Amino acid sequence: MIKHEVFEKNSIILLGGIVVTVAIGGLVEIVPLFTIGETIEQVEGVRPYSPLELQGRNIYIREGCYLCHSQQVRPFRDEIERYGPYSLAAESIYDHPFQWGSKRTGPDLARVGGKYSNDWHVAHMINPRAVVPESIMPSYAHLAARELRMPDIAEHLKALSIVGVPYNDEMIENARTDFLAQATPDADTEGVLARYPKAVIGDFDGNPASVTEMDALIAYLQVLGRMVDFTTYRPDYAGAVEAGAQ
Repeated sequence: MIKHEVFEKNSIILLGGIVVTVAIGGLVEIVPLFTIGETIEQVEGVRPYSPLELQGRNIYIREGCYLCHSQQVRPFRDEIERYGPYSLAAESIYDHPFQWGSKRTGPDLARVGGKYSNDWHVAHMINPRAVVPESIMPSYAHLAARELRMPDIAEHLKALSIVGVPYNDEMIENARTDFLAQATPDADTEGVLARYPKAVIGDFDGNPASVTEMDALIAYLQVLGRMVDFTTYRPDYAGAVEAGAQ
């Protein structure tokens, strides 16, 4: 048995012990990452965010929305009954960083897409208590007054493609066009819908004169939970219900 005094009195031995400890800890954390592809479900429908949705997500993070709203329906009966199918790892595969979270001051938003109209979201952002009287959420009316300027949107997609998000050359080349088309119902939206199936098209904030930060944020919220078709893909609810019953 080696007494700790040996390490405390000899800096070389102490350094060696630190290196060994850090190496073991690093291996424990890094090795499982090489098998992560085997642990994530293969689910049809999951795609990268459209340029407008991506900017909405950036605004969501910038405004600190993740501090009060998680995006993780956990596999328990009460969660499934309230929010819908529990969250799949595959749904967050292109999120950098993911927004699962562990704290809820407000409701979980993993399945909020399509639950409310664009008008409801606008009213909620401008005056939360107008639609949810008990809400303690602050107003985000300023988002409707901020025009969304993203001259580097193509570069943003290129950067994400480097870390594994499958934006192809066509998506990057048409980033600016898709960005504007999704928030302009009268535009030619065939291309953006082909590249980003199930993207919600519309004048999200009710102001067709410009594309605002409100447009982007609502576009992002409206896609959450809508990529996977849970009428054809059925997770294993048995384990979830059993866990929730305990």
